[in-house]
Amino acid sequence: MKKRYLAILFIIILILGGCQKSSDQFFSYRDYISSAKIDLGIKLSENDFFAEKLVILTDDEYSSADDLVSSEAAFLCDVTHSKALYSKNPYDRLYPASLTKLMTALVVLRRGELTDRVTVSYNASHIPVAGAKVCGFEEGDVITLDSLLHSLLIYSGNDAGIAIAEHMSKSEEAFVKLMNSEAKKIGASHTNFVNSHGLHDDNHYSTAYDMYLIFNELIQYDTFLNIIGQSSYTAVYRDKDNNEKSINLNSTNLYLREEREAPEGIEIVGGKTGVTYRAGNCLVLLSKDSENTQYISIILKADDIDLLYSDMSNLLSFATQGN
Repeated sequence: MKKRYLAILFIIILILGGCQKSSDQFFSYRDYISSAKIDLGIKLSENDFFAEKLVILTDDEYSSADDLVSSEAAFLCDVTHSKALYSKNPYDRLYPASLTKLMTALVVLRRGELTDRVTVSYNASHIPVAGAKVCGFEEGDVITLDSLLHSLLIYSGNDAGIAIAEHMSKSEEAFVKLMNSEAKKIGASHTNFVNSHGLHDDNHYSTAYDMYLIFNELIQYDTFLNIIGQSSYTAVYRDKDNNEKSINLNSTNLYLREEREAPEGIEIVGGKTGVTYRAGNCLVLLSKDSENTQYISIILKADDIDLLYSDMSNLLSFATQGN
């Protein structure tokens, strides 16, 4: 009996360790483990069972027939009833841009202390990438981890991402190892992170389905839900001379800023945007309808911001049609 459990545990370690299996093989293993309800005496996630409430794509749902979106990849699911509603290229390897910050946030919520005081380093305040989105923190500024998390998710500050990584793991490289480790634990085995913020690197990639897995973990946290629903945030901190400073940060989510209108019958709870030249425009949302059914919707690599929100609104309209 003991040998049998060890053998099963070995299989799971291979799966979560990122073995190069096809998508169909990967999900058939998950289905087997979930249906068998095997108790291995280990906790794979903070959830009761890591696959218990996940939306699992079947062969029929792998690629939806109707092309609702022009973007490179998309995924829509009914979270309340664990049902996939639409998918387009869900397993294609794409650049996630600032959707990367969702994984950074998950590591913070699992391992960090939000009351920690963080000193901003030279690296965090001097990002050598033209046009990088930054909050404007300067070297020596002292700010709480909670405020950095808000700045990361609401304004998408890359400087906030590096400051978080260096505070929690002493270096961004060490923090990225945690990001990849936590991603594997929740089944996002087709993802690889190189940094904590999402600025382009050819070896920094994910998939629409893996982004669903990451976002689905995050919405278990009330702190996360509270943050992503805010249209703006004021970060209050102290500079190196102990003078109080503040920065007003607006959400990058145009639905929350009321610059784009959600379809009738849909309420936007919150989400995360991302954009780089190579990644295109990306967006992950949590929304709900008038019956409080919740949906996760994902768009990757839209050609421009107008197409991003047009495609997203098409997905949300489709969700309300009862398909």
